[in-house]
Amino acid sequence: MKRKDVFKQIIAEFHQWSFPKVLNRDIELPLNTGKIVSLIGARRSGKTYIMFQTIKKLLGSVPIEKILYLNFEDERLDMSSYKSTMPQDLGLILEAYKELYPNISLSDVYIFFDEIQNIEGWEKFVRRVYDKYTKNIYITGSNSKLLSKEIATALRGRTLTYEVFPLTFKEFLTFRGFYFEEIDFYNIEKRAILRKEFLDYLYYGAFPEVVFFDDKILKLKTLQNYFEVMFYRDLVERYKIKNHIALKYFIKRLLENVGKMLSVNNIFNELKSQGYRIAKDSLYEYLEMLQDVYFLFVVKKYNKSILKSEFQRKVYAVDNGLLNALSFSFKEHMGTLLENAVVKEFLVRDYNIFFFKEKKECDIIACHDKNCIPIQITYEMSLYKTKQREIEGILEASKYLGSKEGIILTLDEKDELTIDGIDIKVLPAYYYLLFY
Repeated sequence: MKRKDVFKQIIAEFHQWSFPKVLNRDIELPLNTGKIVSLIGARRSGKTYIMFQTIKKLLGSVPIEKILYLNFEDERLDMSSYKSTMPQDLGLILEAYKELYPNISLSDVYIFFDEIQNIEGWEKFVRRVYDKYTKNIYITGSNSKLLSKEIATALRGRTLTYEVFPLTFKEFLTFRGFYFEEIDFYNIEKRAILRKEFLDYLYYGAFPEVVFFDDKILKLKTLQNYFEVMFYRDLVERYKIKNHIALKYFIKRLLENVGKMLSVNNIFNELKSQGYRIAKDSLYEYLEMLQDVYFLFVVKKYNKSILKSEFQRKVYAVDNGLLNALSFSFKEHMGTLLENAVVKEFLVRDYNIFFFKEKKECDIIACHDKNCIPIQITYEMSLYKTKQREIEGILEASKYLGSKEGIILTLDEKDELTIDGIDIKVLPAYYYLLFY
């Protein structure tokens, strides 16, 4: 089949397709802004369905024929065979559409390009479409650096960018069919359900597809498959990485150290002692790549010295489910799972996240609109030693920040303390994530 005919087939099929049920996310994309709207985030985090959510909203006033949707991971496009010629072929998309709908002006068309980063030179094509035909363009991609670099050079000033993560706890509950009000926290039966759902959230994460599975083995196998696709398609193929074994070992060690001080140098020495030949700079490059594809995040130390902040870091995974799917040890480390989940939630809320470490340590400094608050995360505080450690970390961080408040998030405990003029709220993490 000729290239243009393939495009016609895909466009026509979409117009005749029955939309799947779409559960709305908290992210709501704007319409008719005059900007290119881009969605970036982890693979399988729901970018496509947010596009569908936007399309369904459009269908209230726009006929389906005026919507052009194309997924560049559709196997019929045979990306590997057309890589060198594909940029020139992009123009055939518009030709195919006009031949199907000659009476519709392209200026009235809403264009949705899914995973467009797979095409070399895509940004020049999108800019041409924007400048000559329509301002109604939506694009998605799974690599922050590729998109941001290309957007910055070719599409500067023309875009609005949104990051997409696996579901928040609130979205998780919605997808599971649960709706809680704050008063339900004080209802024993409803609180038990809420707690059970939160534990499921901690164990298996919140990739949208996985949330609907009841079978635990299916959850884990699906998550392992996500990792394999990320590993080979987003890392090995895209960055042409040859040392697969070293990269997998590096990822394994990073996951084992979630929430702990990161030392790339230590991992390099481990690899070297086991006979792996790899440059230390390559490991730093791997770390950047893993952030680019939204597999993990790096959190820096809160410090008035930029230099000290830059080189003291911790890592967190984009989703708890990946942690459990790739390492069975995390079920025994609930505190780590709790901390990872909370850090991800603050990132989704667009907070700047740091950790604090001077004489004492505080897990998170969460900053938003120049307001920073220290937060400790601990699974439980029943032991006196644990309680003192968490409180002392809050007090030192609060004084360093000049803050008069702090928060300790646990699995179940709820309390209020005032120590040395600093108000400390002790809250169940699920209560905080749902009602704050």
